[in-house]
Amino acid sequence: MSQPFSPQQQAMGNLLDRPNRVQVASFAQYLEAQRAVDYLSDQKFAVEHTSIVGEGLKIVEQVTGRLNWTRALSLGMTQGAFTGIFIGLVLNFLGFGGPDRSFLALMLDGLLLGIIFGAIFSLITYALSGGRRDFTSVGGMRADHYNVMVDPELAEQARELLSKMPAAPSR
Repeated sequence: MSQPFSPQQQAMGNLLDRPNRVQVASFAQYLEAQRAVDYLSDQKFAVEHTSIVGEGLKIVEQVTGRLNWTRALSLGMTQGAFTGIFIGLVLNFLGFGGPDRSFLALMLDGLLLGIIFGAIFSLITYALSGGRRDFTSVGGMRADHYNVMVDPELAEQARELLSKMPAAPSR
C-alpha cells in the first residue's frame, strides 16, 4: 500500500510539475540556460514562473583508473584518514580530549584509527566485490539540451527580454 504524500511533498510536486509551460529558449549547456534565467531576474522578470528543463538525459560515467588490491588499500587509507581527522576534530570540539590529552594527540589518534579502519573496510569491500567492478570512476547526469520554460501568460515578455540579452563573454 502506498503512503499518501505529505503536504510538503505535494507542494514540491506541484512546483516542479508545470506541464503547461512554454519554451522560450533552448541552450546546449546548462550554464547558458542558468545565465538566461539570471538575466531575466536582473530584468525584474517574475522568475518564479520559470523552469529549466533538461531533455535527452543520459548518465555519463568516466572511468578514472584500474582498481586492484594496492589501489583499494590506498583509497581506503586516504578516505579513512580524512574521516579519522574529522572524528578527531569533533571529539576535540565536544571536549573529549580532557586536560590529559592534547589536541594534537587526539587528532593523531583519529588519523591512525581512520587509516586502519579505512584500509580494513576497503579491502573487505574489494574482496566481496569478486572482481565485478575492478575500476574507479566518477559519474553524473547530462542532458542534450536545456530549455527555459515559462508560464504561457509571460512567455512573450520572456522572449522579448531574452532577445536583448548580451552575448556571453568569451573565455
